[in-house]
Amino acid sequence: MKLVDEAEITVIAGNGGNGCISFRREKFIPLGGPDGGDGGDGGDVWLQADENLNTLVDFRHQTKFKAQRGENGMGRQMYGKAGEDLVITVPVGTVVHNVETDEIIGDLTEHGQRLLVAKGGRGGLGNMHFKSSVNRAPRKATPGGEGETRVLRLELKLLADVGLLGFPNAGKSTFIRAVSAATPKVADYPFTTLYPNLGVVSVEPGRSFVIADIPGLIEGAAEGAGLGSLFLRHIQRTRLLLHLVDISPMDPLNGAQGLPSPVQQVRAIERELGRFDPALLEKPRWLVLNKADLLLEEDARAAAEAIVAELGWTAPWFLVSAIGRQGTWPIMLEVQAFFDHLREQARDAAEGA
Repeated sequence: MKLVDEAEITVIAGNGGNGCISFRREKFIPLGGPDGGDGGDGGDVWLQADENLNTLVDFRHQTKFKAQRGENGMGRQMYGKAGEDLVITVPVGTVVHNVETDEIIGDLTEHGQRLLVAKGGRGGLGNMHFKSSVNRAPRKATPGGEGETRVLRLELKLLADVGLLGFPNAGKSTFIRAVSAATPKVADYPFTTLYPNLGVVSVEPGRSFVIADIPGLIEGAAEGAGLGSLFLRHIQRTRLLLHLVDISPMDPLNGAQGLPSPVQQVRAIERELGRFDPALLEKPRWLVLNKADLLLEEDARAAAEAIVAELGWTAPWFLVSAIGRQGTWPIMLEVQAFFDHLREQARDAAEGA
């Protein structure tokens, strides 16, 4: 599922070092002349695409980036050291906009691709460059040039890594609020989610993934019933499905809406997935039994084990209370470990090829 993630950052290239005014002064060498060296160039700022990143979440915490300044020139015709370039890694597929001009600077579409976004200032000239036949001792040098400063808008069309499945009111919107900064509408009636909500889950800097709340599916979704039919095609692109089920048979909403049992709900959605695309049933899918807070702890555990046994479920499963954020974060750690393992497998396959 492609959605948009955006971030705005300021990049500042390094200033050039100043040129030096100096004269050679050595014993037995009178009138040695000017020997001031040039300043070093300031560092450039580059963006580099990295396939191991898939969100812009890290730019929420750091928004200003500055390259190193060039060193000033020195006597004895010694040039200042150039400032080091600053390389900022971004996900593959990042489009870079200049906020001031509203123009697209570039589109990073391949791993390792680089884009120069701010040029460092040139180093100033030392006084050795200004010696002439009429001015044998110039006291003139030029300052270093200023590095470019740009405000950039980074735009990434995201491919959701994780899709949340479940009947209306299974707690998907509440779950995504619990594990990310997304704020979907939550209410006690079916079809609260009218369009996919996107959340970025950041386990730690450089390790994050995208989770999408798919509108609730109902019987006949594959044939066009309900809202979920509009989004079934998108979950084909996700790498992992989390199947949320309301564990509580005593939930008054269940009685009012006449919802089937948890096992019947799982089987119904499996049928819709199979009707739309049988390959979806082969996609990794973990069971998340939600609303454990509505039962006593021992009753919730017993009900969960009974559901898992009746389903013959062999994939990972979890018992949580999304509204109380109980048990939700350990799932996110397991999901991140799952994606880390996929990356390691891909890396090993590439090295063995």
